[in-house]
Amino acid sequence: MAIRSSGTVTRRVSLRKREALAGYMFIAPAVVGFVVFVAGPIVASLVFSLTEFRLIVPPRWTGLANYGTLVRDPLFWQSLNVTIRYALAALPLGLVCSLALAVLMNQKVRGIAFWRTVYYLPAVISGVAVAVLWTWILNPEFGLLNVLLRYVGVKGPHWLGNTRTALPSLVLIGLWGVGGNMVIYLAGLQGIPTELYEAAEIDGAGSTSRFTHITLPMLSPIIFFNLVMGLIGVFQFFTEPFVMTRGGPENSTLTYMLYLYRNAFSYFRMGYASALAWVFFVMVFLLTLAVFRSSPLWVYYEARGGR
Repeated sequence: MAIRSSGTVTRRVSLRKREALAGYMFIAPAVVGFVVFVAGPIVASLVFSLTEFRLIVPPRWTGLANYGTLVRDPLFWQSLNVTIRYALAALPLGLVCSLALAVLMNQKVRGIAFWRTVYYLPAVISGVAVAVLWTWILNPEFGLLNVLLRYVGVKGPHWLGNTRTALPSLVLIGLWGVGGNMVIYLAGLQGIPTELYEAAEIDGAGSTSRFTHITLPMLSPIIFFNLVMGLIGVFQFFTEPFVMTRGGPENSTLTYMLYLYRNAFSYFRMGYASALAWVFFVMVFLLTLAVFRSSPLWVYYEARGGR
């Protein structure tokens, strides 16, 4: 009897070992991929940020010299200024326009599914394709926008060649993809219980009151999500200025990511580019953390019975 019991325990231990080995084998590709392609490059970039590294020669340890150079670099401050100005304009404009579009697409009218698809499609088009398309539209000679302005007697500016209009033009181009956030808002709108609107209507609440006291509080988790993702996205703004303006004219559209790209792949200053990347990470992390810390003040979670 004792022999049987010992054999059963041995088989159970062996089975557990085989199951554990199978589990490790299944997760091994993900773990190796994370270490090689994510964790490894992150650690390497931190080390490179403390060196002078120009790719063709071995890195030379310089300590915090790159960070000191960064503080004295006027183009660093210019790129940061451009990025912040773009974020202050594009982020709230995108949130408001996508929410307004979602409210419009939430109406129960015939053919609404078609219009939802139409407004969402631009969000899935490649950023490079969008940039090329808008480069043609904003062309000062034969661009569609200036042609339409000439029909009403207005001479359109050189949208992307003027320091005053280049960055606002990129902000407006960013509205091309608001359909992505619209779909998220639309899902949130359709998840709001209709009983809340019916009770408010019985109490005599108007449409504006229902929107401010029911729709917005119930949508606040969705707004919070889109705010965080949008905040990260606007600070990573790169494709349009890279394709359309190359940072010009006179560095008026030189975004932070474009300047980082130039240092890494045009000037081959990998150490300096790594320092820029780590400063960027810290800035975005602190801003995102501030948004998370502020969320208890304005985000409503129904499951918790409040904020």
